[in-house]
Amino acid sequence: MIYEVGDIVKLKKPHPCGSQEWEILRVGADFRLKCTGCGHMIMVTRKLVEKNTKGLRKPDPTANREA
Repeated sequence: MIYEVGDIVKLKKPHPCGSQEWEILRVGADFRLKCTGCGHMIMVTRKLVEKNTKGLRKPDPTANREA
């Protein structure tokens, strides 16, 4: 899988707030992830993210457009 900044990754185990989705803020040997539920940020190794990824979705490019 190709991970990019701004993607939403769904992990196997939920965060204590109940959300399973995380926004990718930084990509490299380590990932900086932001919980979409509560906004908590963590640093996780690439290996752990790749192992625990359940799904990946790209941001909707039409969502940020103004009418």
